[in-house]
Amino acid sequence: MSSHDVIRVQGARVNNLKDVSVEIPKRLLTVFTGVSGSGKSSLVFGTIAAESQRLINETYSAFLQGFMPSLARPDVDVLEGLTTAITVDQERMGSNPRSTVGTATDANAMLRILFSRLAQPHIGPPNAYSFNTPSVKASGAITVERGAGRTKTEKATFHRLGGMCPRCEGMGSVTDFDLSALYDEKLSLNEGALTIPGYSMEGWYGRIFRGCGWFDPDKPIGRYTKRELNDLLYKDATKIKVDGINLTYLGLIPQIQKSFLAKDVDAMQPHIRAFVERAITFTTCPDCDGTRLGPEARSSRIAGKNIADVCAMQISDLAGWVRELDEPSVAPLLAGLQHLLDSFAEIGLGYLSLDRPAGTLSGGEAQRTKMIRHLGSALTDVTYVFDEPTIGLHPHDIARMNDLLLRLRDKGNTVLVVEHKPETIAIADHVVDIGPGAGSAGGAICYEGSLDGLRASGTVTGRHLDDRATLKDTVRTPTGALEIRGAATHNLRDVDVDIPLGVLCVVTGVAGSGKSSLIHGSVAGRDGVVAVDQGAIRGSRRSNPATYTGLLEPIRKAFAKANGVKPALFSANSEGACPTCNGAGVVYVDLGMMAGVATVCEECEGRRFQAAVLEYHLGGRDISEVLAMSVREAEEFFGAGDARTPAAHAVLTRLADVGLGYLSLGQPLTTLSGGERQRLKLATHMGTTGGVYVLDEPTTGLHLADVEQLLGLLDRLVDAGKSVIVIEHHQAVMAHADWIVDLGPGAGHDGGRVVFEGTPADLVRGRSTLTGEHLAAYVGASVGA
Repeated sequence: MSSHDVIRVQGARVNNLKDVSVEIPKRLLTVFTGVSGSGKSSLVFGTIAAESQRLINETYSAFLQGFMPSLARPDVDVLEGLTTAITVDQERMGSNPRSTVGTATDANAMLRILFSRLAQPHIGPPNAYSFNTPSVKASGAITVERGAGRTKTEKATFHRLGGMCPRCEGMGSVTDFDLSALYDEKLSLNEGALTIPGYSMEGWYGRIFRGCGWFDPDKPIGRYTKRELNDLLYKDATKIKVDGINLTYLGLIPQIQKSFLAKDVDAMQPHIRAFVERAITFTTCPDCDGTRLGPEARSSRIAGKNIADVCAMQISDLAGWVRELDEPSVAPLLAGLQHLLDSFAEIGLGYLSLDRPAGTLSGGEAQRTKMIRHLGSALTDVTYVFDEPTIGLHPHDIARMNDLLLRLRDKGNTVLVVEHKPETIAIADHVVDIGPGAGSAGGAICYEGSLDGLRASGTVTGRHLDDRATLKDTVRTPTGALEIRGAATHNLRDVDVDIPLGVLCVVTGVAGSGKSSLIHGSVAGRDGVVAVDQGAIRGSRRSNPATYTGLLEPIRKAFAKANGVKPALFSANSEGACPTCNGAGVVYVDLGMMAGVATVCEECEGRRFQAAVLEYHLGGRDISEVLAMSVREAEEFFGAGDARTPAAHAVLTRLADVGLGYLSLGQPLTTLSGGERQRLKLATHMGTTGGVYVLDEPTTGLHLADVEQLLGLLDRLVDAGKSVIVIEHHQAVMAHADWIVDLGPGAGHDGGRVVFEGTPADLVRGRSTLTGEHLAAYVGASVGA
């Protein structure tokens, strides 16, 4: 093939890739397979997509590049035939409370234009319907022509009508503060009365409070006059001068609203979130009734509905409402809006509403929402890169996702998909299998070619492609039950159900049927329940599996004991850190207006430790060499019979049990996928006192060959006396369950009910639900009459 027809990669060495060379055909759908940690993402995202983005960024001016993330050139000899790469990943869509499904796509913008054209009474331009745009009234001067070259300056008042509710400022809720959580009224400011995180009298706050002159910092707050208390709590931003320095004073409550409440509660540091939940009550705004909109926007209607009404509708219903509108003057706009809303339904997101906060979407929902932006795009000959697009999808929905991937390809685009599900591997024009193992045992091309060739190739993926789990001959008997009564979170319809204990219980149903609402809303918060999700793990690039699991502690102590020195020397975040890079392993160089650059530290060569620390050994290895080991290597190194480190071996065994044997101990947590994060959390919780484990799609990111290992782990947990509740779409997990609770029958308001509860065999035999039909086809069973 010519370079016009392929993306040619030569000598790729990103992460664990071993001088990988491969040619990927353009304008076709290529699926990348291989066990977790084999190097798929390193090739697709870390090499191809990363270099495409870097080259695009280089076309911008140095000034603009200063505002972009710095991107180093991937470690690869040759990359040819690249086109613009659009990455559609599973990163959550941010937690800005002003961002909704509608604002994150073009839907809200199109609706605002529609209402500005058709709604009655007419109130103004599109921004008059935006809850993120305030109304502005300002005075100024205008110059008026008076003829014969004479002019006159006159005063004028300008009005700009925005749709924002003035009471809640477009947030939909108002806040009420518990003042006792902000300060101790028996104490003065100088005595430490303030109990707000980060507010101390030692820093700038102390300088401002002591120098403003509006209250006595030595007087107990409980004895303040009404005016003094108002100045402390509510005063607007005011310029003051303290010790010759110009400063701005802002009352405590507007300061908290500005610094803490500008982001979603779930995105806060744990101690900040605890303070907010303790000190602040959020209630629906009484003026706008939670719609976020001012009275003018709420009064302006099309066919009896205002813009808040239509954004609150289920998208599949909204599509029907738009279809009924017949207005030739906006026919192209209606057609575009109709196509966009139909795309939501096609992609399995018709159960959402446009006013759903973007930060509440799961990783899979976020990825599919981003996908919608591209379906109607006029761009062609683009490279689309997807990371497991079937995550969060019921088998019923995977076929629709496959159709969308093929549609993107048929528009003349190159589609690259990292995927484990055999249903999506099956639609590939070309397959690249990476392995043979994970981590240092992977990073090589094991196979490239057709699907039939993969099946016959003898690779791990080829051997497991047609794996089908079988129904268990016998199921466990429950030891009790968790009763759920009247569950009504989101779309649940007063659900009553008993979740059996002492068994493996799998909760299934199409995306949006109410699975997570049922389990996270009614089970996860109970005493003795350990909920393990795929959410981000808080921590910097210095955090890694060794620090997160507590594994580093016994390792440091073993090094210290073997060498007669302090344990702190063996921490790259403490005394043992390389002084040049402060233990980061890289040095960041700020190039002013140009993008900053991260380079490997020349002093420690990326090992993060002082040279003197690396002179100390344990079992012939220094601390940097131990942190470079994979979990499996370390498990062997710290053997079961090693009296020095029994605690380390126990942690390593749990990490291997959850399928993370390929991770290196020192790998930054920021590089882990959602599935890897969940399994890392599970490893840390194993052996804790909780009697009930809740897992949310634990097969995420797992290769077909690893699913069997996960099932073995779930069995061991149950056999050890735990109760395991799994929200899952993977049919192998369903088939292995002792008990299934199936929600549906559809999504959104078409779901929210328990449509089946019983054994997998009964579900297959009855075939009474979508899940039952797909599971029956999967196991290829015709169980009884």
